[in-house]
Formats: sequence, structure tokens, C-alpha cells
Amino acid sequence: MVQLNVNGRDVQVDADPSTPILWALRDNLNMTGTKFGCGAALCGACTVHLNGNPVRSCVTPISAAVGQKITTIEAIEQDKVGKAVQDAWVRHDVPQCGYCQSGQVMSATALLRTNKAPTDADIDSAMSGNICRCGTYQRIRAAIKDAAKTLA
Repeated sequence: MVQLNVNGRDVQVDADPSTPILWALRDNLNMTGTKFGCGAALCGACTVHLNGNPVRSCVTPISAAVGQKITTIEAIEQDKVGKAVQDAWVRHDVPQCGYCQSGQVMSATALLRTNKAPTDADIDSAMSGNICRCGTYQRIRAAIKDAAKTLA
């Protein structure tokens, strides 16, 4: 058993310590908001926060999360910044297929926590690890700027 803190709750996970966070969330805790995309930390669909920093949960073992705080898309709206990002996503009709969006929202939230007025270059840099096959990058950028204005 491995003890993790997920969305502010201590939980026990019956899994090998080398199990990626993604699979502990989805298979052990039935939290399916975090998506499997590539399994190699290349697409960003699996992004969660570990102590507020975006990480790729498909390659980060649960052993690396012991004693730390994991935040998933299921709890991001409880955060002021996360709620602003989600609201902006809706206003700008960002998702098309929606598959990558939980990872996109998690990365955007982490960006706005550390940079209250990101430039296009800042946004492009922070979001570069998140791929959207539908190509909604312009709407993503507009939503991030909108969320930043809301938070200002």
C-alpha cells in the first residue's frame, strides 16, 4: 500500500511504487478525468499537479508523489485560478473533441499561478508540452489571456 494525497485527501493505493500516477488515479481510485495519451510524456493529456507544478502522470511513479500533493482536474475548479481557467475555456469554446483538455487546463492553471500576465511567448512556452490534435491553440491562448484578465 502506498499513501498519497490526492485533491486534499489522503488515500491508500494498493499498487507497486513504480506504478505511474496516471494508472493509480484511473485504475485504483476510479478518477478518469486525467487521460492517457501517449505514455511517454510527449502529449500532455495526463498532466496533473504535484505540489502545484505540472507533471506528466504517465511517467511519474507514485513513489515520487509520496508526501506530496497531487491535484487532478477533478478538483481544479475548487482553486480560484483553476476555476477562472475553466470558465474562460467555456467562454472561448476551446474544446473540440475534448480529449486533451484536462491536461491543457492543468498546464494553463499552473502557468497563471506563477505568471499573472503571460505574453504569447510565455503561453507558448508553458503549453508547448500539450498537444491538441484538433488544433485549438488560438482559442487556448485567448482563454488563458481571458482568465488572466479575470484574475487581475
